[in-house]
Amino acid sequence: MAAFDGEELLDVAYGPNTTLEHLSAFYRKYPFDRAIVATVVDLNDEAKRQLELLPVPLLRLNETTALPVENLYETPRTLGYDRMAAVVGANARFPGRDLLVIDAGTCITYEFVDAQGRYHGGNISPGLQMRFKALHQFTGRLPLVAAEGRRVPMGKDTDTAIRAGVLKGIEYEMVGYIERMRHKYPELLVFLTGGDDISFDTNLKSIIFADKFLVLKGLNRILNYNDRI
Repeated sequence: MAAFDGEELLDVAYGPNTTLEHLSAFYRKYPFDRAIVATVVDLNDEAKRQLELLPVPLLRLNETTALPVENLYETPRTLGYDRMAAVVGANARFPGRDLLVIDAGTCITYEFVDAQGRYHGGNISPGLQMRFKALHQFTGRLPLVAAEGRRVPMGKDTDTAIRAGVLKGIEYEMVGYIERMRHKYPELLVFLTGGDDISFDTNLKSIIFADKFLVLKGLNRILNYNDRI
């Protein structure tokens, strides 16, 4: 949950099992006048009831919701709402610019919106924890390694080999996307968001804007946009 005053982010509350009490307390603290709900999973009856009890108009984000960018994705019904919200959030900050939005969460997604505000689509690859787990689950002897721990350029034992392989692999993947896109769009700006902390030890840092609340800001912009039309 997040509360905004116009475009200003006031507060964020996390929790996988948000209850009616949590929602009510959040509303008492920030008596907002409208809300938006975006989820990639089906809500159970209790969650739906809790949302319906909120005393404000509720916008449920779906493939028919009006957006402040042009969506060129061929199957909008299958497009994750977090992906679109991140694109909208980046476009709100830098309208009129070519943007690559990288979201490092459960999966790593790469989204492109051009200077005319047209979302062209994006790519999806395995996220940080998914890569560690895959190496463990789909091999006979490789251990499950954590991202935290000793880091060396080239592994000196199995743990450091896996850790370096996963972390540097993600970095090189991201740098590859950025450099390829910048070749076609020289003025490209890059947004990095998501729950996983990915560091770049490259000269590309100057064009990367890190914003872990980009999705929330995008949802807020979508809500405000629909309130005006």
